[in-house]
Amino acid sequence: MSTFNYHYIIIGAGAAGLNLALAMNEDAFFKDKKILILDKDKKTENDRTWSFWEKGNGKWDHIVSKTWKKSIVTAKGEDINFDLKKYTYKMLRSADFYQFAKTELDSSNIEWKTEDVQKVVQNQDKAIVTTPESDYTADFVFDSRIPSLYALDHPDSLNIAQHFKGWIIETEEEVFDDTQFTMMDYSIKDGETTSFTYVLPLSPTKALVEFTYFSPDLVSEATYDHYLKRYISEKLEQENYKILETEKGVIPMTNFPFEDFNQKHIIKIGTAGGWVKASSGYSFKNCEKKSKKIIKFLKSNPDYYRNSSPTKFKHYDKIFLEVLSKENHFGEELFYRMYKNNSIRTIFRFLDEKSLFSEDLKIILNLSSKPFIKAFLRHVKSGLKT
Repeated sequence: MSTFNYHYIIIGAGAAGLNLALAMNEDAFFKDKKILILDKDKKTENDRTWSFWEKGNGKWDHIVSKTWKKSIVTAKGEDINFDLKKYTYKMLRSADFYQFAKTELDSSNIEWKTEDVQKVVQNQDKAIVTTPESDYTADFVFDSRIPSLYALDHPDSLNIAQHFKGWIIETEEEVFDDTQFTMMDYSIKDGETTSFTYVLPLSPTKALVEFTYFSPDLVSEATYDHYLKRYISEKLEQENYKILETEKGVIPMTNFPFEDFNQKHIIKIGTAGGWVKASSGYSFKNCEKKSKKIIKFLKSNPDYYRNSSPTKFKHYDKIFLEVLSKENHFGEELFYRMYKNNSIRTIFRFLDEKSLFSEDLKIILNLSSKPFIKAFLRHVKSGLKT
């Protein structure tokens, strides 16, 4: 088997891997570095939709497919409407992101190969990646594969998943206000679980309608379909519609120590690197932020990469996970209190890990409840271990 040598290898051409590759491509430091991207998929399909909020103009505006300045949360029978003010909520289709990345990364020092990675190991000097076709070596490998030790039932961590199925539907009549998206609608839910519908209107007759759980247990395909059909029939009052596209996913929301799997020459990225915000499941903007941190690390040449959120946010995430994993029925009340009693600016700053302690305290006091206090006490009893 042949062996090929690179400076950097990126395993996985998803949001994390391509954000990192694009960041390298934009920096003159990497122009003479040999970079390899490995993924078993050709990345030609729209396999997911990323959404995020940001102030003003952003890096991806030229490929964003839809934006909104208003939002609604429906919980406990109440509609909570938001003007996003300085923020804009943006939708990015993965197919557009993949195509943009392929065009930008068409460079003499960057290769993209469609191969399935079987093994990654390191020795004292480098990392070695094995595929059925070849062996590849690199000074650093950035690996987006989730460690095999992680599982939703891992006994030493708090684990729930954001799991969902969505349809892009087209209706015969105008149904949607495409100036406003639905962050969470709890009017139709699966029993006592934290489950809701998320709606991104693309036009008055077209929308992504997604049934989502924040729960420790996965469900069958038929269950997602049942609640999607119910929402479209009962809430949207539509019986005649076309399903244009389908997407589904499972995103870990956990305090599992992904960062412990970093090695000197092998660095975990994306979900596998703990880049998903544990209390919300959002990750795309984190990929952009964490990629910048890796670029800085590579240019400064320290011995070992460390990835971590500020300690206070790890504590907040742990308490959220305590509530949702132990008392999943309380999720609707928890998010009702968050969106009802706080400004969207405070919420977004909190979720972006940019909030001041005074803002954190306001959110914590507004969430104060028996399940929340019990979760806090369990956290204290654990020795404040995050």
